[in-house]
Parts: sequence; C-alpha cells; structure tokens
Amino acid sequence: MAGEYVLAIDQGTTGTTVLIFDREGRVAGRAYSEFTQHYPRPGWVEHDPNEIWDVSMRVVGEALGDAKVSARQLAAIGITNQRETTVMWDRRTGEPVANAIVWQDRRTAGTCDRLKDEGLEETFRKKTGLVIDAYFSGTKVKWFLDNVAGLRERAGRGEVAFGTVDSWLVYRLTGGRAHITDYSNASRTLMYNIYDLRWDEELLEILGVPEGVLPEVKPSSHVYGETDPGAFFQASVPVAGIAGDQQAALFGQAAYERGLAKNTYGTGSFVLMNTGNEAVPSKEGLLTTIAWGIGEEPVEYALEGAIFITGAAVQWLRDGLGIIRSAAETEELAKSVQSNDGVYFVPALVGLGAPHWDAYARGTIVGITRGTTKAHLARAALESMCYQTLDVVRAMERDSGIELKELRADGGAVANSFLMQFQSDILGVPVEVPEITETTALGSAYLAGLATGFWESREELDARWRLSRRYEPSMQEGERERLHRRWLRAVERSRGWDREEEG
Repeated sequence: MAGEYVLAIDQGTTGTTVLIFDREGRVAGRAYSEFTQHYPRPGWVEHDPNEIWDVSMRVVGEALGDAKVSARQLAAIGITNQRETTVMWDRRTGEPVANAIVWQDRRTAGTCDRLKDEGLEETFRKKTGLVIDAYFSGTKVKWFLDNVAGLRERAGRGEVAFGTVDSWLVYRLTGGRAHITDYSNASRTLMYNIYDLRWDEELLEILGVPEGVLPEVKPSSHVYGETDPGAFFQASVPVAGIAGDQQAALFGQAAYERGLAKNTYGTGSFVLMNTGNEAVPSKEGLLTTIAWGIGEEPVEYALEGAIFITGAAVQWLRDGLGIIRSAAETEELAKSVQSNDGVYFVPALVGLGAPHWDAYARGTIVGITRGTTKAHLARAALESMCYQTLDVVRAMERDSGIELKELRADGGAVANSFLMQFQSDILGVPVEVPEITETTALGSAYLAGLATGFWESREELDARWRLSRRYEPSMQEGERERLHRRWLRAVERSRGWDREEEG
C-alpha cells in the first residue's frame, strides 16, 4: 500500500497542530502555529476561516519538513477540530460569508433564553442529547442567517454552505468536491438527531435553518475523498478520518470499553466517558453525544462534561494580568505555597458549562487577603481545573451508575505535575498520563488509518497505548470534601452575575 505515514490536522481554538505518525503510532514530525482571536464585542469570539486554512496548510508543510517526508508518502489524513465553531461560505467561490463564530461566543444567549421560555428544552434534549446553550452551532447558524445581509435568501437558493471546522477544511482540501461532516461533529450542532442519525426537520424548522445548507453526515472512519493536488502539496491523499476534538481524544486514549473516561486539558477541558452502544440521557447537566462511528459498525455514544475555561484561565493570568510570563511558571508558583489559603478562582470568563450551564456567570476570585500573592492566584487557577473536573465526574457517576476507577488525562497541561497530583487527590482516583499526550491528533490519525487499512483493528491500537506516569491520590477524604464545599460556595457567587446587564 502506498504511504508509510498518517498525517493528523488538529485544528484547535487558539492554534493548529499537525502531527505525522508512523505505523508504530510514533510521532515522526510535528508543527504548530497560533492564529488570531477576534473579540469584536464583549462575549463575542471570532476566527477568520481563511486564516485557519492558510495556517493549517503552512503548518502541514512545516510538519512534512520536520518529518522529512513528502505529501506523496502519506497513506491518509485525519482531521480533528474545535467542534461547535460555525463557518458559512459561498458554495461557488468558497469564500466565507463572515468570520466564523467560535464555540466560546455568547452572542446567541438571548436566543437560547427565548427557546427555553417557549418550553423547547426537552424537545432539543430528547433528540440531540444537548442542552439549549449558545455553545452549540445551531443558534450560531440562525444568527448568521438573521444578521448577514441577504444570507437567508442565498441559503434558500442553495448558494451557501454551513459547516463546523472539519467541514470547512475538507471542503478546501478536496477543492470543493466534498461537503461533509462526521457523526461526532454533527451531534454537536443542536440540529442532528443522535438516535435516528439524521438532520432533524422539527429542530431545523424551530431554528429557521434550511436543510440545503447542511453537510452530508458520514462515519468518523471513512474515506471522504482525496485531496486536490493543487491545494495539497501536489498530492492526492485520502481524507479518511474525522472526529470532533474530544471524541478524537477519547479514541486516541484507547477508551474503547464502556466506563472508560478521559479528560483533555486544553483551552477548556472536556471529560468524556464511553457508554458503548447506549446513549445515556443525562439528568445532571451533562451532554449525551455520539463518540464515533467506525465504517458500517453501529455508532457508539459518550457522556460529556464540557468545561469552558481551564487552560484559558492560565492564559489570562499571562496575557490579561501579566503576572506570569509562561504557563509553565504556574507549577513552581503553586508548589511554593502550602495551600490555597482560602483563595478560589472560578474561571467563568465566558459563562459556566457542565454541569452548571449558566451563560450569565462571570469570573470570580474570592478569599483574597493582604497575604494573597500571585502564587495563590496561580494555584487557584490550577485548582479550578480540578474542581470543575470533579463536578463533572460526580455528575457522570450519578447519570451512568458507573463509578470512575481511573481518569486518563491528555492535553498540554498534563506536563504540570502539581495539576495532575491535585486532580488525583481531589477525585480520589488515579490519574494516568500516556506517553503520547497529543491524543486528539492521534485519535484522528487512528480513525483515518483504520479506514484505509493502515492499521487493522482497534485491538492493534489498544495494544499501542502506553503509560507515561500514574498519579495516586494522597489526600484525606475529609480534606477533599472541605475543599470542594468551599469551591461550590465560590461557584454560587459567580452565577448569574451578568444577567442584570441584559436588556
């Protein structure tokens, strides 16, 4: 078979990472670049889709250079992406109609309130497994159609395409031949029925979205088409794996059995638990989502807790306050104080996600005294990631009836040993960090490799998962509960803060 490598494009919220894997699942080449974040108004977050494409292709070139391989040596391409970010473009020209609306954007919170006031929450939940929130793509598409001049009319004539970032990249990679997405991304739109596996007519009507703008939904491991040589380094390479970033990380962590769970520590954090072929409805503010679909096999589901701000809180300490020069400094700062000294940071900088779901919550720092230093703030930022994870895990256990035995961790922040140890302590279970921590990219590579025969089976992939470090809990139960109670008090103070500003 042609090709000795699989290339993965991990198109994240703040940058694009490209990794090239060999048959052993080892990284042969890598590259990364940030791209511009646009904040046109408070609570609004946008990306330029053309910049995403340009940066992605530049980074692909750099990764190929790092691996010293040509595009013709690739057996397949996998894509993983920031999931709910919404792009709309002109089908004929391929030009975006406006900047993409990022998953963090809160501009449609009012629309979501109105849908809830109309008593539609249960209608959406029963079909999509999601809560009505500005986080998801559906209300963003509605906003585009309502606010970009002439767009609704153009959409009605079939001239406009909607997609999450995976769709946008595949469209560009294939020279406009493929307008598709996969099950996992479709399940995050608030428009896709995760039980019937189709775009839902009732929901589309409620949102005022014509079906003609939507991509075709395919399995997560599937050959969608080949790259246009003119767009991709003079090579035709199968684009064969797509999964939203968190589902891809679950797959890359080899969490193929019911009850296995992972947390990815990125800009936000996302806890996912595999629930097998059963979609478990949540009563605890979690999301029921499609994990993946492999070829013709039945789709598999997951419970998910989406935490909006974790790593971004550390970025804010760096870029907003200027109290640290790099994220890595937080580890030593946190270790330099014996405890948090009662300082809690609730990083509700774009509202609160699971299990609280409060679009009007805002960031809160409580417990500050004259003795508080930047070390306490750094520690509080790291601890907040762990408390939010605990909130989600407890909700997950109540929903599924499955007691968490261990948590597999990935993402950039797992290099922080204070964070990982505190996470294990506050959860009361071991935290396992694999050798390859870029499991998001690895998962999309695995999906692409399975579709093209580069790898034979999930069993083969499971055998490749290797432990790098295991953190064991050492905190007493009483202390764990005391810290968590105080955290929940701090959360209560952050809730609903911005509501009085509305209207």
